[in-house]
This record gives sequence, structure tokens and C-alpha cells, in this order.
Amino acid sequence: MPQFNWVPLVFAVFSATAFYFSEMSAAFVTNEVITRFIRDGVMVLALIIPINAGMGVNFSIIVGALCAQVGLILAVDYRLGAVSGLLLISTVGILLSIFSGVIIGICLNRAKRREMITTIIIGFLATSIYQLIFMVGYGTVIQPTNQEMMLSRGIGIRNMVDLEMFRNVIDTLWLFRIESIEIPVLMILCVFGFALMIKYIMKTRLGKQFMVIGESLEKAEALGIHVGRVRIKAIVASTLIACLGHIFYILNIGMLDVYTAQMNTDIFSCAALLAGGATVLKADVRHAFLGIVLFHSLFIVSPQAGQNVFGNPALGEYFRSFVAYGTIAFALIISSKNQEKLSIKEKTVKVT
Repeated sequence: MPQFNWVPLVFAVFSATAFYFSEMSAAFVTNEVITRFIRDGVMVLALIIPINAGMGVNFSIIVGALCAQVGLILAVDYRLGAVSGLLLISTVGILLSIFSGVIIGICLNRAKRREMITTIIIGFLATSIYQLIFMVGYGTVIQPTNQEMMLSRGIGIRNMVDLEMFRNVIDTLWLFRIESIEIPVLMILCVFGFALMIKYIMKTRLGKQFMVIGESLEKAEALGIHVGRVRIKAIVASTLIACLGHIFYILNIGMLDVYTAQMNTDIFSCAALLAGGATVLKADVRHAFLGIVLFHSLFIVSPQAGQNVFGNPALGEYFRSFVAYGTIAFALIISSKNQEKLSIKEKTVKVT
């Protein structure tokens, strides 16, 4: 019998309490939650497959975000239009994310049962290489065609790059308004489309292999499953989905913070998924959707609640960071306890 997960209930209570003290209108909060749903929804969904494949939370989805940013920078550098630019961004992002996913998967196969800490380090390493390329390599080794995006010295890209040619290209299509609430139908359907794709994958033969590997590596090997190859496929899928999700995120904002746009995408996506009731051993689409609503609702209202109650909005900001990291820590503790109970139960069964 599955154990009751208290995390969503705690988040619901915190969100409702903070909303009450923030005195914000329901319409404003709803609009903000919808915006964050289409910005972050696909990125959160990218975590589901590796978790079910027994690899824990894939913090290296930040690599997928970096692949998307490379495509965006190239599109701006070549001054492409909206349609041709989106094609280049998607092509470059997909190819880089597949290649990166294979490399990450190979690394994780050499670090079995230590995947989460390994993906954290991989994320830091990838960010450092990315920043080195575009801070030093662009203008020296790589010659730009668009000098407007370069620093005055001619080496390195500016911190902020305007994506005016891509702004509102897709997120304003099928935009409906119900009084003061804006509903970008196409973007919401895109997020649901990725969710349905993940549900479909998990019901296929490959998805069942993910589940078996997640239950036990030994059992999977005994069934003749090529564990290493399937684990690589899980990471490739996660990195690719994260890349596409980050494209949605950047295009919705309309500005690219070249060196820090990818920062915390892994932490906040992980926290949102865990807030919805997922664990580091089991996750589903429903956990992602519920977590996005609960986690980002709290993020939206907590600064104003801190201002109204304590006269200091910074308290709300600190609380948001505490919640993000606290949720991950709590999930890891609960997961560790569940694994210990499972291990004791398996040993008892073997003895009897």
C-alpha cells in the first residue's frame, strides 16, 4: 500500500496562507500561474523518465537548457527571421541535446547509484564550458557576424541579448481572454502534448524497461535488458525534452540572459515536481502539473505576503529559496527512509 505524501498538502496550506496575507487578486495570481505553467511545464516533465528509470532527479537538464541557448545565440548572430530562426534553434538544440545526452548517459553508467550528485557536477561543468566559449571564445576563435551582440572590446557576448524577432511568435497564438485572465491555448496544448508523449512512452516496451530498471538493476539484467543502453536512452530523452522546454521559456520571456538564464532551472524544476507528490523513485505527469501550480503559486504570493505581514518583501524571497531547497532535502530524506525499509523487508523475506 503506497504511503501518503504530505508534501502537496503542506504546499497547498502554505500557498493558501500566503495568498490570504498577500491580498493579491485571484485573477493576477491565475495569470501568473498560467504564464509559469507554459514557461516551466515542459522542463519539469523532463525529469519524469530518468526518475522512473531509477536514476533519481536529473539535475543535468541544465545541459539541455544550454543546448537551447546555443541555438538562440546562433539565430541572433545570423540575424534570422522568426520562422527560419526557430528552425535553426530547434535543429541546433535537438542535435546538441542528443549528443550531450549520450555523453551524460555514458558517464552515469559509470556512476550507478550516485547519479544525482554526478548530474549536479555535470551541470556545473557544462555551465563553465558554455560560459568560457561565449565569454572568451566568441570574438577570438569564433568570429561573429552580428557585432551588436558583442561587448565593446569585441570579445565575448553581452550579458543580455534582445530576442525581439522571436518575442510573441508562438505564445500569443490562440490567445483567449476570459475577463482579465489570458489563456494562451496553443502553448498550453504544447505542454499537454509533451505530457501525453511521456505517458505514451511509459506504456511502450521501452517505458516498461525503464520501470523494471527503476525497480532493480539485477532484475532487469536477469530479464535480458541492456541496462546501460536503456539508461542512456532515458537521459537522452530527458535532455532533449529539457532543451525544447527551455526554448519555450526563453521565447516567452523575450530576452536571453546569456550567462545565467539556465541557472536554477534544475533546482526549481526538481522542487516543483517534488512539491506535486513525486519522489526520487517515482514520478508521474500528475505530480508535475500539480507541483507547478502549488510551487509557483507560493513563489508568486510569498514576497507580497512578507511585505504585508513583516514589512519586508525580502523575507518572502528568502522563504522561496528555503522552500525550493527544503523540498528537495525533505524528499531525499523520505526516499532514503523508504529505501531502508524496503531493504530490511527484502532481507526479511530472504531469511524466511
